[in-house]
This record gives sequence, C-alpha cells and structure tokens, in this order.
Amino acid sequence: MTGVFKNIVAVSGALVALLAISIFLGLSMGSSGAGFSTMAQAVREAFHSGSMMHDIIWKIRFPRVILAALVGATLSLGGLVFQALLRNPLAEPYILGISGGSAIGAIIGILLGLARFPGVGILAFIGGMATLFLVLGIAAGRTVAKKESLLLAGVMVNAFCSAVIMFLISLSRDARLHNIMFWLMGDLSSASAAEVMALGFMVLPCFVLVFWMSHRMNLLLMGGEMAQSMGVNVRLVTLTLLVITSFMTSATVAQCGLIAFVGLVIPHLLRLLIGSDHRVLVPACIFGGGAYLVICDLLARTLPRQGEMPAGVITAMVGAPVFIFLLRRRGG
Repeated sequence: MTGVFKNIVAVSGALVALLAISIFLGLSMGSSGAGFSTMAQAVREAFHSGSMMHDIIWKIRFPRVILAALVGATLSLGGLVFQALLRNPLAEPYILGISGGSAIGAIIGILLGLARFPGVGILAFIGGMATLFLVLGIAAGRTVAKKESLLLAGVMVNAFCSAVIMFLISLSRDARLHNIMFWLMGDLSSASAAEVMALGFMVLPCFVLVFWMSHRMNLLLMGGEMAQSMGVNVRLVTLTLLVITSFMTSATVAQCGLIAFVGLVIPHLLRLLIGSDHRVLVPACIFGGGAYLVICDLLARTLPRQGEMPAGVITAMVGAPVFIFLLRRRGG
C-alpha cells in the first residue's frame, strides 16, 4: 500500500505541476496580448486593479481555463472508466452514444430557448441517462459476450443520435443554427464564473467517488467471476460507475458541447506511461486530461489570425494522429 501511495503522490504531483503550467499559459496568452509580465502584475493586483487587461485575465480567461480543466478531467476520467468496465480500448462516452443523447437533450433545450443552466443542463442529463438505459436494454440478453454487445449497442445508438441531431439542426432557421453548430464542435468561449462553479459542484464529487472505487475497477479487469469471488458486487459497481460517468458526461456536454478524443487518447497515453493500476490512473487522468484540454483550448484561441476555432477541432486534429500512433506502437 505504501508503494501505491508513493506512486499516486509522484504521478499526481508531476501532473499537477503540468496542469499549473498549462493554466498559467492559458491565462497569460490570448488574442488580446498580455504576456507573462502582465500576468504577473495581474496576480499581484488580483483583487485591486480595474484595468481592462486585468478584467480580461480574471473575468474572461480565468473561467474559461478552469472550465477547460474541468471538462478535460471529466472526459479523460470518463474514458478510463468505460475502458475498464468494458475491457475495450475503444470504449468512451462518445462511442457508447451517451454524449449523443446528452447533445440531443441540450439541442432541444437550445431550440426551446431555455437557459443553459439549469434548463439545457437538465435536458442534457435526461438525454444522456435515457441513452445509457437504452444501450443497457439493447445489450441485455444477447448471445454474444456482454461487453461486446454493450459496445455494439452503443455504436448503433450513437449513429441514431447523430441522425436525430442532424434532424434537429435542420429544424433551426435562425441565428441559433450557428450557435448549435459551433457548440457541437466543442465551444468553451461562453464560460462564466457561475456556470464553472455549477459544473465543479457537479463533477468534483464524482471524481472522489470514482477514485474511491478505483480498486474495484482493478478487480473488474480480472473478469466478473474473479471479481465476484473477491467480494465485489459486479452488477452494483458496474451500474454505479456507468451512472456516475454518464452524469459527468452529460454535465460537460450541456456546458460546452461535444469535445472528442480526450477520453480516448489521454487514458491510453497514461496507461502506457504509468501502468494499469486505476488507483494511480484515476488522479492521473483528472490532472492530465485537464492540462491537455487547457493547452488545446489555448491553441484554439491563438492559432487563428482572427477570432478563434472550437476547442473540439484541436482535440480531434491532435488526438486522432496520436491515437493512431499509440495503436501502431501497441500493435508493433
């Protein structure tokens, strides 16, 4: 146990430092200039200055950077949980259709003119949970292995959700169409302090619960019968983790739309670097995923000469080649 604790502290400490550096860069850099010296001055005058640059850093960039860290941590952790439960490296909330169901609920809320929180958030959660139970219902009682059935059911439901999303988009003929399309690609630009606090209030307890169940996730990797013989209530643990992860995913989708590849790439990369012990991987995915999305969002803000691009575009452009490289390395 002492060795595991040392690994947790060492890995988490390194990734916390990486997250802190990424947050500092996210606060220091942007289309409006600033820089390290301005950032240092803004830190010294955090509660006193009323300059425009001070307001840009603390009222615009800071909520956005914290939102990116929370969303990246949530998606990375969600991918880790699904990969452990299904024992499949391709499993993640997006592939299983849960994010698609959340997106349907959120788009319906946007078309109805509801506020992002709580209206859109509640509908996104309902959509995500409905999709989860639909996938579980389709996979139940199949003759092939349960894990493969669940993954195949998720792929089918995800395809159906994509069709419904396109149908809903076709119904929109006003300015909301642009907002929906930008949001579907992963939009972190509308972050506010109140919404970031609400998201943190929802997902941070989920992080603690998943870490508390991390040893059970290790046992599940040995197979259901072996885990059952070691005192794990496999059905209860699996359902609990599915619900927790679906809740986290729904909350992030409602907040910023669909951001792909974070939950696929980061768990793979960390598993290659630090091993497969989920007691170490869970905090690593939280801090590493947060740092990754903060950097991707920084690139989304600074790469275009004018305006910015959705963060989901950067995560896909970076994540897809990285994932292909990891697959080739693993296969070789």
